[in-house]
Amino acid sequence: MYLSTIGRQASSAGPAGPGRRGRWKAVGGNVLALGTVSLVTDVSAEMVTAVLPLYLVVGLSLSPAAYGLLDGLHTGATALLRIVGGYVADRISRRKAVAAVGYGLSALCKLALPAAGGSATPIALVLAADRAGKGLRTAPRDALITLSAPAHALGRAFGVHRAMDSVGAFAGPLAALAVLALAGQSFDAVFVTSFSVAALGVVILLLFVRDHRGPRPPAGSVSAKAVGGLLRTAPVRRLVGAACLLGFATIGDGFVYLLLQRREDLSVGWFPLLAVGTSLAYLLLAAPLGALADRIGRMPVMLGGYAALVLVYLLLDGPLRGTGLLVAVLGLYGFFYAATEGVLLALAGPVLPERLRTTGIALVQSGQALAYLGSSALFGVVWQIWGSGTAVLVAAGVAVAAAVTTVLLLGLDKEGTGTSS
Repeated sequence: MYLSTIGRQASSAGPAGPGRRGRWKAVGGNVLALGTVSLVTDVSAEMVTAVLPLYLVVGLSLSPAAYGLLDGLHTGATALLRIVGGYVADRISRRKAVAAVGYGLSALCKLALPAAGGSATPIALVLAADRAGKGLRTAPRDALITLSAPAHALGRAFGVHRAMDSVGAFAGPLAALAVLALAGQSFDAVFVTSFSVAALGVVILLLFVRDHRGPRPPAGSVSAKAVGGLLRTAPVRRLVGAACLLGFATIGDGFVYLLLQRREDLSVGWFPLLAVGTSLAYLLLAAPLGALADRIGRMPVMLGGYAALVLVYLLLDGPLRGTGLLVAVLGLYGFFYAATEGVLLALAGPVLPERLRTTGIALVQSGQALAYLGSSALFGVVWQIWGSGTAVLVAAGVAVAAAVTTVLLLGLDKEGTGTSS
């Protein structure tokens, strides 16, 4: 069955579905509980993310190429364990337990960063372990979201979850800024505070999130052979391919903020506020864009997000300067995230069978993460050899090519409902 067929089936239920108020109510309490966990955890994660580029490039004097490799590793290290976490969660039908292990591992890594010292190798290992924890938890968490809301409301469910997540992303850099000010610009103080907040997120998960356990799947229904069969189905194969392409179009937040900081000569103390600007736009747009995707189609909204990303790249090498540049780049960057992150997973939900839902989501996310690793590393190399201007123009060209190829892979519904509504 093609993605466009699935989209028409879902959208055809519209008149019989719930009203406007019921659509938002369909998001459910479990999605809100998962959103709270993500909110608290993202405060912790973004405290570190907000200072990490400066910590590595300014504090430890790493080159753009070395930073690009570490930044790619920071995300790409999740790839293998996303699949492992998804497969184990499906195999034992205990998605919450697997997610809790991932959240706990990431929390412990916040304490390990100060112990890593100034050497790139131990820092890389800690970052890899932190992202491994994210890899373990992400697919089970997103699978729980797809199982906690009806198919017609998945865009809203992911939009609400991502909006709550972005509240944490908004607060995290502010918290980092406050800790830096109170602790005399000490990065270690940021890392220790981040651990304490992450531990609170684990507690909320254990106390308030309900698992969708059900009976263990029949023998052989969740196996390596079954996963291989999943990849042999045309809709899933195309979706994973599109996720890889779109991941390769993304260079990462750190590079965007470093380029802004250098163009505008921003001081170290103001650097974390760049992430705050992106998170504010994300916070305001995630839920409305999720609802829009349910109404007009998920693919058009997602492609609009990648169009915004292309504009971000072009602005980073364009004539605009000052406050106008900062507002435009951070607003468009937040729009990009709001229009793509949850929408891609909402697009995947109806395509994947429930018994392999977590594994299938992990395959999509892993393909995207591996592509991001390559993109970030290559961007750093191009920046170092040919300069940042050439690097962002190449990135813009890659993003356009990835978006066009995604349309060719997944198509657009002629009635405007998208390919996976």
